[in-house]
Amino acid sequence: MNILQTIVLAIIQGISELFPVSSVAHSVIAPYVFGWKLDPTFLKQNFLEFVVMMHLGTTAALLVYFRKDWAEIIRSMFVRGQSKKTLLLLAAGSVPAAVLGLIFEKKITSVFSNVTVAAAFLIANGVLLFLGERLRRKGTKTIEDLTWKQAGVIGLFQSLALIPGFSRSGSSMTAGFWVGLSNEESAKFSMLLAAPAILGAGLFEVPKMVRVHTPGLLQLSLVGGIVAGAFAFLSVFLLMKWFHRKEINTMAPFSVYCAVVGLLVLGSRFLF
Repeated sequence: MNILQTIVLAIIQGISELFPVSSVAHSVIAPYVFGWKLDPTFLKQNFLEFVVMMHLGTTAALLVYFRKDWAEIIRSMFVRGQSKKTLLLLAAGSVPAAVLGLIFEKKITSVFSNVTVAAAFLIANGVLLFLGERLRRKGTKTIEDLTWKQAGVIGLFQSLALIPGFSRSGSSMTAGFWVGLSNEESAKFSMLLAAPAILGAGLFEVPKMVRVHTPGLLQLSLVGGIVAGAFAFLSVFLLMKWFHRKEINTMAPFSVYCAVVGLLVLGSRFLF
């Protein structure tokens, strides 16, 4: 990849990572749409690590945006008498993705750069968002009202993001709606839950990039991470505003978008 391709992909990734439209699908589909002739060896061996580095930029944006919440969570680890429930809920919600990621890592990597698979599951993501909106009940719960089981269910839905095409934030927010969280609290818990999941993936994948030492890859990845982080910060700001103001049909625009993009890409694959 060259520097221009890196910046374009980082902008797309930074926006789509936190919006419920699957950053992985967009990272796979974008080179196809723009007609980039990327090295097949790079796609198979390095593309996942490259994308994960951009995800680390997203993690930095999340930590900065929710810095007060993370300061309270970290403080609760060391201050006696302070509630540790949010910390424990996040731990419970992080377990499913960590376990499933370790079990299915090779299978996930093998389909990661497949455009057809990404487009098909992007449509499935749109269906999930649609059902999440239609089957939800009016949520009134805050994060601290969750039980460990409910946090685990949200974490299990977050694990769908291991499949290229399913959105991490979309899946976890949908589950949050179903267990009774309010719009804003569901979005907030999803964003808090995303930080350790993305950071964990980064800590797992970045050492591989360093060991392989493909010339120029680390430098390009760092640029991608910085650009993705800047756009991710803007995205989370807009998304939290959206969920704060909107009470119904919050997922409808994203559901339609996923279905339309997925169908257009599949159509182009089979018709042209």
